[in-house]
Amino acid sequence: MGGQARTRIVIMNTLHLTDSQQDIKTAAAVIRDGGLVAMPTETVYGLAANALDGAAVARIFKAKGRPMDNPLIVHIADISDIERLSLTADLPEKARLLAKAFWPGPLTIIMKKGAVIPDEVSAGLDTVAIRLPSHPAARALITESGCPLAAPSANTSGKPSPTTAQHVIDDMEGKIEAVIDGGACDVGVESTVITVATDTPRILRPGIVTREEIEAVIGAVEVDRAVLNKLENNEKAASPGMKYKHYAPRAKVILVRSADKRYTDFVNRCYRRDGNCAAMCYAEDVDRIVAPTVSLGSKNDLKQQAQALFDALRAVDTIEGVETVYAHCPTTQGVGMALYNRLIRAAAFQVIDLPDKTIIGLSGPTGAGKSEVAEILRNLGAGVVYADLAARKAVEEPEVKAALCAAFGNVLNADHSLNRSLVARIAFGSKKNLKLLNSITHPRIVEIMLEMAADCKEDIVIFDAPQLFEARADVFCDKIISVLSTREKRLDRLVRRDNLRREEVELRMSAQYDDRFFIDHSDRIIDNNGTVEELHACVKEVYGRLTDGTE
Repeated sequence: MGGQARTRIVIMNTLHLTDSQQDIKTAAAVIRDGGLVAMPTETVYGLAANALDGAAVARIFKAKGRPMDNPLIVHIADISDIERLSLTADLPEKARLLAKAFWPGPLTIIMKKGAVIPDEVSAGLDTVAIRLPSHPAARALITESGCPLAAPSANTSGKPSPTTAQHVIDDMEGKIEAVIDGGACDVGVESTVITVATDTPRILRPGIVTREEIEAVIGAVEVDRAVLNKLENNEKAASPGMKYKHYAPRAKVILVRSADKRYTDFVNRCYRRDGNCAAMCYAEDVDRIVAPTVSLGSKNDLKQQAQALFDALRAVDTIEGVETVYAHCPTTQGVGMALYNRLIRAAAFQVIDLPDKTIIGLSGPTGAGKSEVAEILRNLGAGVVYADLAARKAVEEPEVKAALCAAFGNVLNADHSLNRSLVARIAFGSKKNLKLLNSITHPRIVEIMLEMAADCKEDIVIFDAPQLFEARADVFCDKIISVLSTREKRLDRLVRRDNLRREEVELRMSAQYDDRFFIDHSDRIIDNNGTVEELHACVKEVYGRLTDGTE
């Protein structure tokens, strides 16, 4: 039953199983013949093969495009199957307690494997993951097939897991023999995975069965570091979904951790700036967002969010023109841990932490007097984050220096610090080089600026950033102030301040935005063509408006 046979759809009505017994028999025959059948479970649709047939299991990896070092879960129809089929070398007491409390249901238990489990299932580990699903169609198929079923999610590896038969068809058409249509899955995220093969049981993948519920049955459990963090390259995955980027739509997913209003304001600024983003948000956020939205449901209903998650991730790619989706970051408590675990992998671990501050972007063309304004604001009581300081930190980080060397050749000094003057000469030598430099450094500079802002004790924080707009740091700002001055005044300041030739200054000035750009993209313009006293008075008036909320 191998090859590229066209998928047959076996219709399965979960409410009237007796009406579909022949369909189950047909699907079971496919399994016994070494084929693949997508089956509904209460969590997500699984891509099933005979778990005791290594060759059949290998076909799962091929159909999904899944790395072979990612272990699979063995599905059984009755707890007695574990010992009857010698699936495990030992059934620990804690496994029995968990099975009694949560099976059938969305909990997978890892224990020492028996000799009958092929390496294709366990990815070469000495353990096996076992689950007893509650969905009647899944259990009927296991029983009729006469064997346990290895069944990861029935999607292309890395894409959102399928929660309907149509999702499976979209990914697996022509790659497998059959799909049993059991309707939409009730739970919507994969099972909780816990290992009892360690001294202290450890959760390797969170799900709808929470840590708190498990501890009420067997006592203290640990949560594996990889649940909320990225595995290092040399770490071996002990459970499905731990190591690789998972669940991702074509659009880039970025998690945004912040208070509700700050999240919606940020998404709105991104959309107004670029027009190519969407929000994956709570129902309560929708009316406050101007960008296209995909709702996960109510903020306070984590189970509803779990059920909607993979549908929402797939829905993002149906919105025309969307390149980036900003997901409202969930809590990591209770079922929220399962949501966070899936979303952090869909986002390839990219998270934006928005500090609970009022951030004011301060920019303007070089030589206009922006630094003077920043100093006045600092003396008035504002916190100031300097982009130049963040840049100096960023370019000394190993990853950034490596990227700069890859782009421009060896640009390091003898002590391995960055030769900043050399990089500047190369970058300003062409627009292409400048764009490349910015693409390497700006993302990390902005991350550092946000970290510095979070550490400020002041509620109002100024982003002193000459390249505020080029770095896209403007989307993090509640207001933007630009400082302008005449071209001649700027030239004179820069020649005196930086001891540069007039031609060098003009070259730098020509690479920047003109005054019209700053006027069009700022909430307030400070004119720095007058006296020092006039500048101080203007800045003091602006700061007063910022503190009383009238600016």
